Amino acid sequence: MFGLDPFHFWTAIAVTLFSGFVKGAIGFAMPMIMLAALGSFLPAQQALAAVILPVLVTNIRQALRQGWRPAFQATWDWRWHVGMVVLFIPVSAFFATRVPQWLMYALIGLPITLFALWQIMGRSMALPVHHRRRMEIATGVIGGLIGGISGIWGPPLLVMLLSLHVPKDEQMRVQGVVFFIGAAVLTLSHIHSGLLNAQTLPFSAILVLPALVGMGLGYLAHDRLNVAQFRRWTLVLLVVTGANLLRRALELAAPPV
Repeated sequence: MFGLDPFHFWTAIAVTLFSGFVKGAIGFAMPMIMLAALGSFLPAQQALAAVILPVLVTNIRQALRQGWRPAFQATWDWRWHVGMVVLFIPVSAFFATRVPQWLMYALIGLPITLFALWQIMGRSMALPVHHRRRMEIATGVIGGLIGGISGIWGPPLLVMLLSLHVPKDEQMRVQGVVFFIGAAVLTLSHIHSGLLNAQTLPFSAILVLPALVGMGLGYLAHDRLNVAQFRRWTLVLLVVTGANLLRRALELAAPPV
């Protein structure tokens, strides 16, 4: 099935179902979970191609859960962050071969991990409202730069939303909008690059179904989480995300054996 033996095919289905559940419950982490799991038995390029359509479609669903009008409003309200992400994903993709990838992973992974751990320990990091535009621009630039290299541009956005204490439903909507726009840019880039092609597209399309089913189940969990629980689980996943980026930085920085 799609060049995979039955065990690996159904493992991919299960992984996508679980990652969809996490995304529905918390709003992010799907590409991180899928790439980490699929990359253990698929070539890196094939794993990345498999993730593209499930991520794109689930982000559309997340952004439009409350309808077109709230999604458009979220895009406008957070336009500075959105604009920087769209601008700097292609920039970092162009410089990906010129800037050490381990350095980019480390620069984003370390502060994210420290921020999330600081928050989990009950420390406060309130951001004055009049600094919001600068925060949007800074996190958008950082997210775009790391996104063009790693395909992960969400953590800086989450740091900003948590710092500003954005309500749970708005946080989910903003994540969906930003992640969808970034995913659309990456999808077009990989169609152009040839990574998403006649061989890799069908498998990625098949994974859309378990992703949507998992996301629907995750929404049921999300609706039962209070604000404190939602914030805590978001921070826990931020720690995991940051630690995974640091792990990747160490792998890339290590000299070849």
